[in-house]
Amino acid sequence: MSDLLSVFLHLLLLFKLVAPVTFHHHHYDDLVRTLYKVHNQCPHITRIYSIGRSVKGRHLYVLEFSDYPGTHELLEPEVKYVGNMHGDEVLGRELLLQMSEFLCEEFRNWNPRIMQLIHSTRIHILPSMNPDGYEMAAAQGLNTSGYLIGRNNANGVDLNRNFPDLNTYFYYNEKYGGPNHHLPLPDNWKNQVEPETRAVIRWMHSINFVLSANLHGGAVVANYPYDKSLRHRLRSSHGTTTTPTPDDKLFQKLAKVYSYAHGWMHQGWNCGDYFPDGITNGASWYSLSKGMQDFNYLHTNCFDITLELSCNKFPHQEELEREWLGNREALIQFLEQGIKGMVLDDNNNNLTGAVISVSGINHDVTSGEHGDYFRLLLPGTYSVTATAPGFDPKTVTAIVGPAEPTLVNFHLQRSTTQVNPGRRTPNGRQGGKMKMQPQIPKKKDSAMRQPHRGPA
Repeated sequence: MSDLLSVFLHLLLLFKLVAPVTFHHHHYDDLVRTLYKVHNQCPHITRIYSIGRSVKGRHLYVLEFSDYPGTHELLEPEVKYVGNMHGDEVLGRELLLQMSEFLCEEFRNWNPRIMQLIHSTRIHILPSMNPDGYEMAAAQGLNTSGYLIGRNNANGVDLNRNFPDLNTYFYYNEKYGGPNHHLPLPDNWKNQVEPETRAVIRWMHSINFVLSANLHGGAVVANYPYDKSLRHRLRSSHGTTTTPTPDDKLFQKLAKVYSYAHGWMHQGWNCGDYFPDGITNGASWYSLSKGMQDFNYLHTNCFDITLELSCNKFPHQEELEREWLGNREALIQFLEQGIKGMVLDDNNNNLTGAVISVSGINHDVTSGEHGDYFRLLLPGTYSVTATAPGFDPKTVTAIVGPAEPTLVNFHLQRSTTQVNPGRRTPNGRQGGKMKMQPQIPKKKDSAMRQPHRGPA
């Protein structure tokens, strides 16, 4: 399997090999036609699905690439790209559409690198999270000040300020004790968020994403969590406070990998701002509450960064190719090191929701529906523990190298001590609720179905 985090920055360099394309903006109908064109050209490795609708009823379409579309394969990462969260920030939308066309074309051309990527990773592309806002911005066009309407959704809500605020709970738990991951949502969360936000949260619940990139515009910098400061303030040039996650070193490396692969992001001076190495902790730039980046990290297993890709939020059509060339190499070099594996019981049944803890890093992940887990880590030696209600914990030493993820499987033995069903486990869930499933063979090894190995 190719490196997990290389999925994001592992793509745009390959676009050098693609035939010349025409760069233009896509309205909603054009976007839908493009997605279905790609699917019709590559039906065996793609799937189109909708995660919900916008305020005005437009589908939030996702294009999936996989050798088994619609199926999770054990030990293969689920990754997602999200573009156009702010309707007037359109470059990410166009990059993701170009990426979709490229993946299909190069697979049909038997490009071995693309074929390996699609056989080893399940990629989900959401070109536009805010199609209503885009249509408003596109209808207006750039005015003399360069600003557009359409940043918010049709209800006038900024979608990147609309996710449940879990940072406050985490900061409290960090000080007084409590879960450090998979923080629960408020009971009434569905009534507090917009339809687009609700759709994305349900999407996160339905797939065990490991990595995500959120593409924005208006600056040129790789932004990593936390976005919300411990001392939350409005955006200003004074009084900002760096607020690192327990995985701060990993996030800094990922951001630098992107910025130095980008055509000019690493230079630091862009759009009237200066960011050393072209990266920033979100809170040190300005504190942002209820953002999607922090929500991914605190509520799911997903590591998410925000890529600000262009000074001009709505580039003129003739600028798209230059912006494309400036970003293409960066999406190939989002390199990953870490561990992955299975969590099984003493009868080789998969354990769902087992907690994977790394000594010295106060942020855990959990195994997915089929018992597999992924934990992103920098190279080094780590003490890793798997725990599950009703089972004795197990700790192993894992050595993470600079290449592919280290495979670390856990076989947990049933505890001889009865677990109190009402007692809280380290992941904050009720004891005795662990779900066990028979181990599912990897689909590509199943005699019932053979994967699509090449173009039809």
